[in-house]
Amino acid sequence: MTILMQRMREELVRRTYSETTIRSYLQAVEAFRQHIQKRLDHLGPDDLRRYQVYLLEDRKLANGTVVIQISALRFFYIKVLKRRDMKEDLPYPKRLKRLPVVLSQEEVSRLIDCARNLFHRAMLLTMYAAGLRRSELCRLKVSNIDSQRMMLRIERSKNGVDRDVPLSAKLLETLREYWRWMRPKTYLFPGTQNGWRADKPITPKVIWEAVQQAAKRAGIQKHVTPHTLRHSYATHLLEAGADIRTIQMLLGHADLTHTTVYLHLSQKHLQAAPNPLDHIQVPSTAQLQRSRRLHKPE
Repeated sequence: MTILMQRMREELVRRTYSETTIRSYLQAVEAFRQHIQKRLDHLGPDDLRRYQVYLLEDRKLANGTVVIQISALRFFYIKVLKRRDMKEDLPYPKRLKRLPVVLSQEEVSRLIDCARNLFHRAMLLTMYAAGLRRSELCRLKVSNIDSQRMMLRIERSKNGVDRDVPLSAKLLETLREYWRWMRPKTYLFPGTQNGWRADKPITPKVIWEAVQQAAKRAGIQKHVTPHTLRHSYATHLLEAGADIRTIQMLLGHADLTHTTVYLHLSQKHLQAAPNPLDHIQVPSTAQLQRSRRLHKPE
């Protein structure tokens, strides 16, 4: 690791960025350095502009992926090198606001039922039952399960704020069975080291593969990712009658606007709005001609 990259890592740690963000930011800046083949502190606006065009046109990366790359470069030049003038040379591409994929409750049941083993089933069930992010599931500890209060504690969430979510009785039953088999020590879902189980968190890749394998076995054609379970959890809560503010707290959203997207995904809320067509008189179509040809007036 170069001196500049080490400085960037230290600055990210000093500002308490998550391990996942630190890793992705360092990878993004290193990819930029390898592509440009110059010293990072010798680059100018033209280099940044050409690289951003390269990401969008040549590599054809999604706008959201490019946003992460630009965020990393902004952090490096503004926070590490203190070149605040570079902010104008690193504009964010316009993000398309697509609605997330949501599974029906029947599809979630099939997905969990098709988990490869008890380890995968416990992970998928925990993610859905608590609406967890992948990083939150990775760091979940045995001590975070409070069976007396029937609560699950999520520590060091995306916004750096701890939160509690209700612990489902069904989830607790599965986790007890899983604990008797796995006997985890610190982390509920331990990772491996040199092919052997270790008292360290699993990697996000393990969760990704567990979801992909289960979705394939379940025959689900939708684009399913670990975050799909979180979206499904929130949408199903809303359809069950939970208010949007409660869902915000359960998900750990800092801004309520991030939670209101689920109003667009809930069939119950969308179908509750009356269609204006149902309140007007529409003539019968029985007497309308079926031909689309234009008839000349006699």
